[in-house]
Amino acid sequence: MKKALLSVLILLPLLLCGCGNRAAVSRFETFSGDLAAKEALSYTAKLRAEYPDRSVEFTLAYQKDAEGEEVTVLAPERIAGIRARVQPDSSALVYEGLILDLGPLDAYGLTPMSALPRLTDILLHGAVDSHWEEDGLRVYRLILDDHLSATVWFGEGMIPVRAELASDDNVCVFCELSDWSQ
Repeated sequence: MKKALLSVLILLPLLLCGCGNRAAVSRFETFSGDLAAKEALSYTAKLRAEYPDRSVEFTLAYQKDAEGEEVTVLAPERIAGIRARVQPDSSALVYEGLILDLGPLDAYGLTPMSALPRLTDILLHGAVDSHWEEDGLRVYRLILDDHLSATVWFGEGMIPVRAELASDDNVCVFCELSDWSQ
């Protein structure tokens, strides 16, 4: 009897952890499903991209609607207002003859200008690898494919407030998100 009771006491925390784990994964899956069902999404990101030899910073507005995805540069001021449809396999942002090519951050074509569309892909199609609580925020590590992952911090109402994109486990894009609207 003592052995049976001891076994139950040992297994009970594991079972309870599994229930909490499933609830957290289910919460993200509900968020992702709701996001996929929406016709429009927009948000702003203060973005920092880390290259091996330099950092670049932008404030970008992201918008997705029935016509596709668009990124608008809000800062730096010299290039503010540039608006472009993002091409999935390009490292350049092209607008009326102007080309802003910073080069890829990784071997797979991730760039500062493609980071927000890739983040959106991860939020829509990523699988939960792990999750935890940090400073009152729910945090998820999401895997999109063999090379690209993101860690996303969610605030009140499962609204993303911060994200880091990693290529081959090397974090190269840092985003502070605001103005989330879906």
